[in-house]
Amino acid sequence: MQEPTDTGQMVRIAVDAVGGDYAPEEVVKGAIQAARELEVEIILVGPETEVRREFDKLDTAGLPIRLVDASEVIKDGEQPVIAVMRKPNSSVAIATKLVQSGEADAMVSAGSTGACMVCAMQYLGTLPGINRPMAGGPFLQLSPETSVFDMGVNVYCQPHDLVNFAVAGCVFARSFLGIENPSVGLLNVGSEEGKGNQLAKEAYPLLQKSGLNFIGNVEGTDIPKGKVNVIVCDGFVGNILLKFCEGLGETVSDWLTQELKGSLPEAELEKVTTKLWRLMSPGAVLGGAPLWGVDGVVMVCHGNSRAYQIAYTIKEAKACVETGFIDLLRGELEKAQALISA
Repeated sequence: MQEPTDTGQMVRIAVDAVGGDYAPEEVVKGAIQAARELEVEIILVGPETEVRREFDKLDTAGLPIRLVDASEVIKDGEQPVIAVMRKPNSSVAIATKLVQSGEADAMVSAGSTGACMVCAMQYLGTLPGINRPMAGGPFLQLSPETSVFDMGVNVYCQPHDLVNFAVAGCVFARSFLGIENPSVGLLNVGSEEGKGNQLAKEAYPLLQKSGLNFIGNVEGTDIPKGKVNVIVCDGFVGNILLKFCEGLGETVSDWLTQELKGSLPEAELEKVTTKLWRLMSPGAVLGGAPLWGVDGVVMVCHGNSRAYQIAYTIKEAKACVETGFIDLLRGELEKAQALISA
């Protein structure tokens, strides 16, 4: 594998080469695609023999890519905290340490979300007022300017956590979607104030005091309609929502394929069902997203990400670095926390 070229001011991305269902083949392909198209330096992290085998299959001449060996791999199903403690030389740990040491500007992994979060907290820490990182972003092309926070990291939440989710969502909407004054809604079982469980009832007045453009409660039917730009909920609800839409997109696409079989030419049918799947399935939109609230850029991909999704996530990581969103998020969190504490 070649030595890194003189990259000047290139953004340096450490990629966990062996994390994900289709690693290392698809991850290496996506990383090489990103190095070719995005003007980023790629640091592939993983067992050298395994990663080199995939790397050598592809044309990498002149690309700014290097390999950092990692002797251990954290598998899905391992308890994240224990696995990170027992495997300090895992690919995800070493990739995160490269960010900690300043050798990389960001890291990307399609491996265990839990392990990514533990490594991020252990080696990078969290921003002030953040107890645990969060995940979020747009997940339906039917409503591309609507994001949901949190989508599965924080199952047990306090009311102030939902304010942090809202702040992160607004920073995302302004920085990446160009929405100057994003609207915020609290996901609930009804639109009227006072609805919902104890968490929702206590979060509502805090969101009112946060200084954000909070419009009140929103319902599940408002998400595909794009009623608001940022929807906040705890990670338990958010992850169920994400997985439901994922299954719905696949199921409806398969159903339509059977219903229209013989009525349309095969190529046209595939075009229609693929478009439908992309409109409805989060997997078609989310290559990956940042672990929001971490004091560094850590991007977590869907476990079944393919090469194009890895490349897209690396593109997002580059944007996170170049826009300085960590400092922006830090400042916005401090302002919101001061307002709700007043």
